Amino acid sequence: MPPPDLGRARVAIVMMSAIGDAVHTLPVVSSLRAAAPGIHLTWIIQPGPHALVAGHPAVDEFILFDRKRGWRAFADVRRALAGRRFDLVLALQVYLKAGLVTAMIDSPRKLGFDRARARDANWLFTTERIAPRGQRHVQDQYFEFLEHLGVPPLLEWGLGPTGDEAARYAPLLAAVDRPAVALVVGTSKPGKEWPAERYAQLVDLLEGDLGVRTMLVGGRSPREIEAAATIKALAHHPPLDLLEWDLRRLVYLLDRANVLVSPDTGPLHAGVALGTPTVALMGYTNPKRVGPYRRFPELLIDAYGDPGEDYPVSAEYRSGRMERITPGQVAEKVELALKMYPRAPRG
Repeated sequence: MPPPDLGRARVAIVMMSAIGDAVHTLPVVSSLRAAAPGIHLTWIIQPGPHALVAGHPAVDEFILFDRKRGWRAFADVRRALAGRRFDLVLALQVYLKAGLVTAMIDSPRKLGFDRARARDANWLFTTERIAPRGQRHVQDQYFEFLEHLGVPPLLEWGLGPTGDEAARYAPLLAAVDRPAVALVVGTSKPGKEWPAERYAQLVDLLEGDLGVRTMLVGGRSPREIEAAATIKALAHHPPLDLLEWDLRRLVYLLDRANVLVSPDTGPLHAGVALGTPTVALMGYTNPKRVGPYRRFPELLIDAYGDPGEDYPVSAEYRSGRMERITPGQVAEKVELALKMYPRAPRG
């Protein structure tokens, strides 16, 4: 039996930005669909993360909020919502723009974070709030919404490449006849990134000592392009440069990689969701809050905390910590991943 009031409910989810947060939202929509198959789910989202999750089987409809349109983006969403009423809104995002979108939705029940965790006075836009708690992993915080609704949480993402996508992108790795290690070199914040010179040293360790094929994956932001150029110029074994904006292409590459090496950014969480052994480079952000969720703890490189420090879960940034991570440390974790999680050739 579905939880009360959810059997055929019309539910709007407000989670608009950040690829990593979109990945964390996928188990929420999967859990809702499993608990109440007749539910109708509408997800309000920005074009960037939408490109990653479009077509997800648990979601009936996406409404796009294009922030590049400025205030017109709000008018676009208002038009898309005109004349429609929802039984429930899940306000998973705590920024002002998300609060304004939540306010536009016609619904008697708008569930959001407790006042202490709702930034930008976001609690003003909700009618109901989850129970107050301290900081937790972002995924656990989203699961609190399910707990509030009486919905059993399922850790299912449903992110993998489709058969058509696998056929379309297979030529990218057709010539790779060795284990492939994907390297994510860019993030949304410079403080999260590992120096390009360290990546170049890592590439030579992996290709020269472990005999794997390295490939650069991610987008084509100016910082990523610059980092890729530096890595290819310094490495004696230049990696494959597979940077591109196509997020479904990225999903294919992450799914086919034998190991992923990444700082805290959307592709890190996508790789974990896909089950790809992931070496997480954490120094700027707190791994207890935004690190790999319940997978590959032995592959985590934690430069966020000081030796022996039992730091709390928090959203505090710590600058200058990423430089503590050495290429040798990362290479050791990659070697461990290859031994612990052997995978069949994936091309």
